[in-house]
Amino acid sequence: MAIEVFNRYERKFMISDEVYQKLQGCLSEHMQADEHSENGEFYTICNIYYDTPDNQLIRSSVDAKRDGRVYKEKLRLRSYGKAELTDKVFLEIKKKYRKLVNKRRTKIYLRDAYAYLETGERPVSEPFMNQQVFNEIDYMTRRMPLVPKLFLSYDRRAMFGKENREFRVTFDRNITTRRYDLGLHYGVYGDKLLPEDKWIMEIKIEHAMPMFMTELLSELQIYPVSFSKYGTEYMRYITAVQC
Repeated sequence: MAIEVFNRYERKFMISDEVYQKLQGCLSEHMQADEHSENGEFYTICNIYYDTPDNQLIRSSVDAKRDGRVYKEKLRLRSYGKAELTDKVFLEIKKKYRKLVNKRRTKIYLRDAYAYLETGERPVSEPFMNQQVFNEIDYMTRRMPLVPKLFLSYDRRAMFGKENREFRVTFDRNITTRRYDLGLHYGVYGDKLLPEDKWIMEIKIEHAMPMFMTELLSELQIYPVSFSKYGTEYMRYITAVQC
């Protein structure tokens, strides 16, 4: 069964092609690719972010980063690759308090997800659905009107620690966004968020970072950055609108 609740700390880094290649050789001693990334393969993650008509959620997230507030929340629909209406996808709430990320999600058929998020009427219960997560999403959607605002996808390679599977490192590239055709069933196309030679590396940990990773970051002079895919796209969008 897919994990439906995550509580972890996430640190982000922006790296070049050259640094990415160096990391692959260094990490192989301590980590291994997850089942979707064997033989160096990438898999595509697609998201539809929901927000209020005036972008309240992402505005609050961007403002929180600026003025030091500690709480952020997002609602998104996620699939792995292009999804058909009859496919199961994930409906997720992602919250961040200080530096701790909490993600809660439930499986749902894509057609039911569209209908639920448009009307608020919950679909017929299925064994694979997490009703507690639905309760939380109900509460969120009743507090504010949410509509689809952004498609965002990226190609990912993921690794986990050989001694601790909860320690994960992911590499994202080809971040693609659009503010039209807001459905997971349309496929991947749109504007690129970063130059082709830039990657977003995320380190996901429950507690302390392994010593080998700390030493590797120091050796390669890799430093954390404050980066949000949705937030970066929103700031670009606002700038374009204002011009």
